[in-house]
Amino acid sequence: MGRNAIFGDMQAEFILYVREQQRSRDLYRVLLGREPVLDVPGMTEFDLGGCTLGLMPSSGIARIITPALPHPDQGHAVPRCEIYLRVADLPMAIKRAQLAGLAVVSTAADRDWGDRVAYFADPDGHVIALATQLSRTIPSTT
Repeated sequence: MGRNAIFGDMQAEFILYVREQQRSRDLYRVLLGREPVLDVPGMTEFDLGGCTLGLMPSSGIARIITPALPHPDQGHAVPRCEIYLRVADLPMAIKRAQLAGLAVVSTAADRDWGDRVAYFADPDGHVIALATQLSRTIPSTT
């Protein structure tokens, strides 16, 4: 049986565990410049066009994953993941991150993988990279 027969057309959803759902919802609403598509106690979701970003209270997921795994709050503000967002207007995205109250981790700089990237952190320690692709020169074949 092929992989597609098992999974079909997959849609990705990435869920961040957060201490305060409403605070995180408001922060990501400002950063992303869009309203959540779902906002109920226990889950907030943002459609990112091709995947979904979810925000779930760590107290809720703890009821499912503990004691097999540590309570998510034991790693509070410890970097646990990175959200890498390629944006069309990096200076404007950086302003939105500042308006949202994200902590600066690393100012915008050209990175050796071909992107200009600024790094921020949300109050739960999730790293948010705002990136734009640098102009690439195609080498001449003559």
